[in-house]
Amino acid sequence: MSLRNNQLRWVILSIIVIIIDLGTKYLASQNLTYGQPVEILPFFNLTLLHNYGAAFSFLSNANTTWQVIVLSAIALIVAIVILIWLARLPKNKNLTACALALILGGALGNVYDRMIHGYVVDFLDFHINNYHWPAFNIADSAICIGAVILILMSFKSKK
Repeated sequence: MSLRNNQLRWVILSIIVIIIDLGTKYLASQNLTYGQPVEILPFFNLTLLHNYGAAFSFLSNANTTWQVIVLSAIALIVAIVILIWLARLPKNKNLTACALALILGGALGNVYDRMIHGYVVDFLDFHINNYHWPAFNIADSAICIGAVILILMSFKSKK
């Protein structure tokens, strides 16, 4: 399996997502006080939180040791599958490749946190009055955008 120049640009996109994700997590960790929101807009705060679970704090109260191992293993398996998918993807499937690259970068950004810290750094906090969406980060955003693109493409009629 080798990546052609066409697919290499999508791996570069994944690397850019990882760099932006880890950079913003570092800035949040260095400049925010844990659990204390900083209001940016009436519906948006920066709030440093540590997510010991999976997406949107799912399983966050379970034993952390097995979570780090299992969730990291799942993310690494997904990363390998995506790399294989990218390598086999026809040259003209740019939107699919972009979606996969976003998911890959996001998954690896979060797995880095989980393996190094034992948790994922979250800091983006959207809310309406006292209802807060679970805090998330750039990696989570990239994963969601990539997944939405893939889902929307699945509804596209086959030609």
